[in-house]
Formats: sequence, structure tokens, C-alpha cells
Amino acid sequence: MLSFEFPFNELPSVMRGPRVERRRVLVGGSAFWGTVVEEGADAGQLRLDDGRMLDVEGQSYLPPVSPSKIIAVHISYSSRSHETRNKPKPTETPTYFTKPLTALNGHGGQILKPADVKYLNYEGEYAVVIGKTCRNVTPDEAWDFIEGFCPALDMGLQDFRDTDQGSMLRVKGADTLLPIGPGIVRGVDLFAQTLRTTVNGLVVQEANIGDETIWGPHYVIADIARHITLMPGDVILMGTPCHSRSVDAGDVVACEITGIGRVEGTVVAIDAPRASALGVGHAPTDTPEVRRVALGFDERVPEHLKDNLRRAKGERAAKGEGGASP
Repeated sequence: MLSFEFPFNELPSVMRGPRVERRRVLVGGSAFWGTVVEEGADAGQLRLDDGRMLDVEGQSYLPPVSPSKIIAVHISYSSRSHETRNKPKPTETPTYFTKPLTALNGHGGQILKPADVKYLNYEGEYAVVIGKTCRNVTPDEAWDFIEGFCPALDMGLQDFRDTDQGSMLRVKGADTLLPIGPGIVRGVDLFAQTLRTTVNGLVVQEANIGDETIWGPHYVIADIARHITLMPGDVILMGTPCHSRSVDAGDVVACEITGIGRVEGTVVAIDAPRASALGVGHAPTDTPEVRRVALGFDERVPEHLKDNLRRAKGERAAKGEGGASP
């Protein structure tokens, strides 16, 4: 029997090799599934299920998931808890929010930042993909219901933090705010991997997943499935390390997890919604609470992450590619 404590006496089957990565790609206007070739002369190619071979680079990747729901953990990394709560564990048990399916975005996609929004924050995460119907399971059993893991970016419009504090609906639910993929990976020891978020190629978040995890996916699945049935394809976002900060139009944001993969998106400016000019709904705000979350607590963050973010923004500004958020 596996425990939901760390370390494991035995790796769950989803983490034991060989490594398998499945991707969904758009070819000739149609979606196809394929498997990344790991060995031999074709290593690094994508073998579609119909037998065709594609180079993994330069493809139009679709999100490798078709969920009925997307559930996210608020805080599950010790560095994030230390930064935002000044303690190693934020709450006694996990808390959650949901994202609508329309937030899904593919690898290489555009992340939209409306003109009336000031704070669009990155959060590099790993996503857990459910492989079969799951209800009323123990943490030990939960591993058998996982299809695999994906890199993900849980982006957030923090200007709506005051209004949507409870639901996080517009904060985390706006269109394009969940780049995920490009593949679903199994056969890799998740807790031996390092997660890094980059902005314009510079590392701005970094954590060894095993060292910083407060609640593993097995605990989270068992917790959620006490009352909510998880369906095949459902996505659970497992939180982010410290140093979530705002980015601007033109910034390229990526989350790379060793052994699993790398997802990226480019921030693109768009007009403010037409209804906003008519006074419809709560306007984005720039209050102390918004700034507390959007700008974080720099005194509790490693210096190299702060330096890299300043460099990433400064180099873009020097090239005349747009201003930077504070």
C-alpha cells in the first residue's frame, strides 16, 4: 500500500517507465493524436496514430485534454505559502477553484491581455489528467486514475481579485488563460523533476516538485473525489511556486518541467471589452489587495528570480517592445 506521505516506498505505476508522451496536433484542418518516438532512428518525431511521422517542432498543437471540468489548487508549494502567508503550509487542508473550459489554450498560443487590465500574472504549474472515472477513492488508490501529467500556465487577471475573490471566475477564467501541453506524459518520476517558469527566456520561478509539494495529486484527487466525480480528461492544476508576477504584451511566458515538457504562450494586447465602456460589470481595480497578490512579497523571494524578471522586462523595454508592469 502506498502512503499519501512522502517519500514513497514504491513509485506509482503512472510514474514508472517507459516514458510515454501523447500529443494532439492540427494537420490539414483536422485534429490527430500521436505519440512522441523516444528511441531509435525516429527519436524526437511525432508518430500519428494513422502512421504518419511529423517533426515535433513547428506543429500547431491543440490542448491534449478534453475535460468536463478544470479544478485548481490554490496553494500547494511551500515557497508560495511562505511568500504569500509567511508560513510553510497555507491551510490545514487544500482549497480549490475552477476554470471554465474556454480558458484552455494550446502550446504556442496567444495569451490575451485586455487594454483595461494592468496585472496579468504567470503561474507555472503541472496539470494532472484523469484517465478513468474516479469517485470515492483513497489517496493510495488515486494513482490508478491518473492518465499522466502536463506542463501548464495558470495565468490570471489579478485586477479582478477584489470582485472575484471567492470564485476567481474572471481572475483565472478568462479566455486563453490556460496554455497546457503540448503532451500528456507518464512514466516519469514527477517528484524528482524541477519546474521552471521563464519570461523571455529567463527563469522567474523555480522549484523541485518533490521538495516543495505540500499535498500530492493523490491526496488532492482523493479529497475532491469524496464528493465530485472526476471524469476521463478532467484536469487538476497543482499550484505554483513563489514569485508569480505580472507580464506585458510581447512577453513570451513558458513553463518547463524536466522529464515532462515545455509549454509556452505569447502575451498579446487586445482592446477592452465593448461592454466595459458602457459601464457594464465591475471594472478592473488597482487596490492594495490586488497589488498584494499581483506584485507579491519580494523580500520572501530568491534574489536570482527577481533579478531575472527585471532583466526580462528591461531587455524588452530597451528594444522598444513595450513598457513593463510595475
